Amino acid sequence: MGRRTARWRGRTVLAGAAALFSAVAPAGQATAAGTPPPYRFAAGAEQVEGATAPTDAVRLTPGTTYRSSVGDKGKLYYGLRLDAVSTAYVSVTAVPKAGTKAVYSDGIKVSLQDPNGNKCFSGDAGAARFGPTESPRPITAWASRRTGPGTYTCKSAGAYSVLVERISGAGSSPDDWELELRYVSEPALKKAASTAAPEAWDSASPQAVDGVARTRRGGTSFNEARSLEQGVWKDGIQAGQTLFYRVPVDWGQQIYATAELGSASGDGFLGNALGLSLYNPVRALVDDAGTGYDGRAKSATLEPLPPVAYENRYDVDDQVSGMRFAGWYYLAVHLGAEMADKFGDGPFDLTLRVRVSGTAGAPAVYDGTAAPPDVFDVTAGDKAAASNGAAATGGDGGPDGNTAMKAVAVGGIGAGTVLVLGLVMWTVVARRRVAVAGAGAAGAGSLGGGPGEGSAPVPFVGGPDARSREYGPPRAW
Repeated sequence: MGRRTARWRGRTVLAGAAALFSAVAPAGQATAAGTPPPYRFAAGAEQVEGATAPTDAVRLTPGTTYRSSVGDKGKLYYGLRLDAVSTAYVSVTAVPKAGTKAVYSDGIKVSLQDPNGNKCFSGDAGAARFGPTESPRPITAWASRRTGPGTYTCKSAGAYSVLVERISGAGSSPDDWELELRYVSEPALKKAASTAAPEAWDSASPQAVDGVARTRRGGTSFNEARSLEQGVWKDGIQAGQTLFYRVPVDWGQQIYATAELGSASGDGFLGNALGLSLYNPVRALVDDAGTGYDGRAKSATLEPLPPVAYENRYDVDDQVSGMRFAGWYYLAVHLGAEMADKFGDGPFDLTLRVRVSGTAGAPAVYDGTAAPPDVFDVTAGDKAAASNGAAATGGDGGPDGNTAMKAVAVGGIGAGTVLVLGLVMWTVVARRRVAVAGAGAAGAGSLGGGPGEGSAPVPFVGGPDARSREYGPPRAW
């Protein structure tokens, strides 16, 4: 019995060490082999079901990320409780299943409605479609409720609702799409500011960032986007894949980005092969660019965008109004699935050139705390994450640099701690085996053996239970 108990404890130590190692693995990495998912949802996201009527809608909490799903031509409602001073943003990312048939017009539309059913936000800006590539991929739409000076609807406090509509074209697959919903709340300013968008800013395209390209592996979602700072970055992308990166952009700074697809052998031409999209900290689309492909190197470049300023929100141009707050800006790069038919599955060489210009200026002074906190700030932790390439954490409340840095630190320290802990615990197990064996031998002597018979220490022999659990190298998505 003693030996079986000791062996069981050995198994427990291994299982505990394995679990601890898994728990402290750096964010954005995976230990399991296999193909990465088309989109990695936020860890700990709450599962909710959309309602068919606003009165039955589940209420969402600001600063929280949720998971849901929508059927073909579905219309679902989710609830919000809004005050009269905060601005609310709700983004919805739709994720079709792998192999889904998609057509140009397929997509989703998101809108906010007041207690009387009036829409607070409407138009094409609230919709996202697969477009010319007809390539199934994660697409994100958003809506907002704005408060403050100006003539807007939906300015009163009350029970609001988010309406998510799936747009289905002829010939598309009717399978359900998974959804990720993120609700961000922005407090009002402490002091009233100008309501006029800046009219003068540097709109000239700067010289492309040059230098030696460094490797950074993109993530499959907003939740594990790989952090970048200004520089040249290289990666590999497969046909049909979408890769996510994030860049901290502070108040008063401008971001420029170009995605370059390397040359490849093959034959033919695709009019829409590579797409580059920029999303702001609330996952609202700011700008996108695309390029065709014929086997020769091609690039997609975002238009010059204004420096981050609170007043940008009052501009009628979505590209300008999207640059309304500081924080993490996301770059999503998609390679059309049809690339596989003409040029193979890949991976194809991908180069990102990112520039962040301008000196960080004074931040907006809010009368309260955003939800999630620090979503509209660029912290020292964010800058460190961008420098060392930490991935977003993907927990509730969305990614933030401070949490990401903690995860990296825990991962770096934790792995070594687990190894040391494992060695210590194995020593304890070995000594227990020796003690148990000695006690057993002594008992045998008292039953009929001579004094001291069988009392010599029993050497620890590592059987199958004593072998270390083997882990493959963690993958950085």
